[in-house]
Amino acid sequence: MAQAYMGILELIVRITLTYAVLLGLTRLMGRKEIGQTTFFNFVSAITIGAIGGAVVVDAALPLRNGIIALVGWSAITVAMGFLDIKSKKVRLLIEGEPAIVIKDGKVMENTLRKARLDMDALNALLRKKDIFSLSDVSYAIFEVNGELTVIKKENKHATAPNIHIRGIKQNVLPMALELIAEGKMNKENAQKLHIHKDWLEQQLHQIGIQSISDVFYAEVQQDGTLYVDKRNDILH
Repeated sequence: MAQAYMGILELIVRITLTYAVLLGLTRLMGRKEIGQTTFFNFVSAITIGAIGGAVVVDAALPLRNGIIALVGWSAITVAMGFLDIKSKKVRLLIEGEPAIVIKDGKVMENTLRKARLDMDALNALLRKKDIFSLSDVSYAIFEVNGELTVIKKENKHATAPNIHIRGIKQNVLPMALELIAEGKMNKENAQKLHIHKDWLEQQLHQIGIQSISDVFYAEVQQDGTLYVDKRNDILH
């Protein structure tokens, strides 16, 4: 009975002390650890959480050693945060740098791959910004914390290809529909819109594109026009 009582008492002490230490260390490390999820912040948060959990539940781990581990890792985090502020080279090494994934309305597919993004993920990020068509975007920057910064086009029709999909009246589509992704035709959406491959390739020939495989992304917009982005756009 006494041993059980001591076990519960020790657990309460571990929980209370670990919570107090974590709260103090979090305040010391600053709001950046909470507000931004960069590579380093992510690793730091996971490690500190794992150490904190071990201190609470692992009776074989001496409380002193657990607290030292928490303080030590937090000290490394604070030191790296200081270097991050003082040195741009260190900041680039730790966090990486923002990536321009759309430039002048064109998708930078090589940058997209380096950022480990596909078109579905990019479109999902755009929808979070209330943007439902790539033709509305002038620039999009994938930030180091996973956020997408977007600059909309002032006049999207200035650079949009002049291809109108027959049979589609203006503003009858609820949102833009993907037609081509990474050189492959979306057969399901094409069937919905009654678009045949031969007809689509003829339309692409009119704007100097020889094959569907030469298109990185294409979508039918709400007004029935076709937005086309070629493969191998180069970021200058």
